[in-house]
Amino acid sequence: MLCPCQSGNELEECCEPIIAGRIHAGTAEQLMRARFTAYTQLAMDFIEETHDPKTRSDFDSAANRQWAETTRWKGLEILATKQGGLNDEVGTVEFKATFETDEGPQIHHELSEFRKRDGVWYFSDGKAPGQTVIRTEAKVGRNDPCSCGSGKKYKKCCGK
Repeated sequence: MLCPCQSGNELEECCEPIIAGRIHAGTAEQLMRARFTAYTQLAMDFIEETHDPKTRSDFDSAANRQWAETTRWKGLEILATKQGGLNDEVGTVEFKATFETDEGPQIHHELSEFRKRDGVWYFSDGKAPGQTVIRTEAKVGRNDPCSCGSGKKYKKCCGK
């Protein structure tokens, strides 16, 4: 059987040894793939055990199990990784997981953060990816003079 993480490898050679605890994930991406596969296999103990001990109290095992049980898992696409290698202590993995629920097809797009503690990778946080806007110039206020040079207030000129 091919591994649900879509690595192209057989489950027993890919994520199963990690989920079963026979080996530890060597990279943040390996742990991400194993965690996805664990959801498809309803291996909630593995999901909880690989949650960072510092944030594990936030993990709701019953809610995660219910969600996994009512979900038809379709696939995993790794979009990007940053650090998270064999010699790193932190790493991020951006991914899209596709699945179906009673509401229909769904896509979960996340930027997951991982930390290595005592040589073992843990999931520490996940958030929706987004770009932070960084201004190079001061923001123009509504009552400031318009930056186009008209002499009008911004709200009466270009700020309409």
